[in-house]
Amino acid sequence: MGTITLTNNETNQSWDFDLIECTRGPKAVNFSKLFETTGIFAYDPGYGSTAGCESTISYVNGKDGELLYKGIPIQDLIDKYKFTDICKLLISDELPKNEQESLDFDLELRHRSFLHERLKGIFSIFPDSAHPMATLSALVSVLATLYYDHKEMDDEDDYQTMARRIIAKIPTMIAFCYRNSVGAPFIEPDISKSYVENFLYMLRAYPHGRLKHTLKGEQEITPLEVEALDKILSLHADHGQNASTTTVRNVASTGVHPYAAIASGINALWGPAHGGANEAVLRQLNEIGDVKNVAQFVEKAKDKNDPFRLMGFGHRVYKSYDPRAKAIKALKNELDKKGIKMDHRLSDIAEKLEEVALQDDYFKARNLYPNVDFYSGIILSALKIPTKLFTPIFVLGRMPGWCAQLIEHSKNTHARITRPRQVYLGKYI
Repeated sequence: MGTITLTNNETNQSWDFDLIECTRGPKAVNFSKLFETTGIFAYDPGYGSTAGCESTISYVNGKDGELLYKGIPIQDLIDKYKFTDICKLLISDELPKNEQESLDFDLELRHRSFLHERLKGIFSIFPDSAHPMATLSALVSVLATLYYDHKEMDDEDDYQTMARRIIAKIPTMIAFCYRNSVGAPFIEPDISKSYVENFLYMLRAYPHGRLKHTLKGEQEITPLEVEALDKILSLHADHGQNASTTTVRNVASTGVHPYAAIASGINALWGPAHGGANEAVLRQLNEIGDVKNVAQFVEKAKDKNDPFRLMGFGHRVYKSYDPRAKAIKALKNELDKKGIKMDHRLSDIAEKLEEVALQDDYFKARNLYPNVDFYSGIILSALKIPTKLFTPIFVLGRMPGWCAQLIEHSKNTHARITRPRQVYLGKYI
């Protein structure tokens, strides 16, 4: 295992701390008893050098641009499996063994996708102007009142029911949030449609007759659109201890209802520095307006006295090209070739922006590469998804990861309530 020695030069005292051998990545120092042993604690704003948990769910290699779910490279997963297969992998630690198992899991989610009638009645209290993320976090909190038995989970069946229930219902909730915000009637799930297709259906369909709904013209859903959204969701399914995932685990550490912990993750994801970044990217591309303006905006981004910053570039962990961004860019180009109508003006601006920035010494020196948010908004727009739903789509994709992280934390009998220390710099009288 090995140890590392910490020496206090003021007192000449030394202490040994164990090194943890991670299965991937650098070693970690076990400082869990640092304060009790030395009377000193670590100062690490933003926790950039601190691990708050052990996990087997996903691995992010920022130096080499690598992302693994359960040890499997993300590119292999999106090439061979559907989003619902990846959901199963994350929450139960196994992929479907065959097509029938894959279908069975998808069917289970479809049957769980209907919302409690009392939950639907709550929508009327929200104003039309409410952002879907605000409405969504409130609705997930309400789930904790409707399924209170999840507060005490004792076995694997309990964990799986909790996770599968919210993974199934979140597409319906997002679709209802949107339709409520525009004053459109709700479209109930259709269990004859797959998980991802059903979500698009609930967004687009119009009532026709008493029980039938129609999709005509541009509202029709193509297999290519379903495949594209499926891959985007898969690329967002988990990503280590990011801000929202850490929030879910921290809140769960108090013993609160799991859906209350997940609601807190939704609120954390809402921020423009996290899940709201793809909305900001699209706004910025529109602000740039034309390919000929790209160089000017790149210079603005480099000017420390100018508040303008390029959105969709750089990442807290990745110091090379984000593998998710590579996959999304390739998906954008593939969809364009296959006939999905892109906004070529925005697409051309984005590609030119990337080209100019990656050749610029300022960006190269700072390892600023496109991240997952840079191209995703362009694809979501091409899929006719309103901009206000971009961040809820992120919630939809991240839900299996949050559930897996929450389950992992809950099963850890040695887990403690999260309680960071602080460096106090206030008055002392």
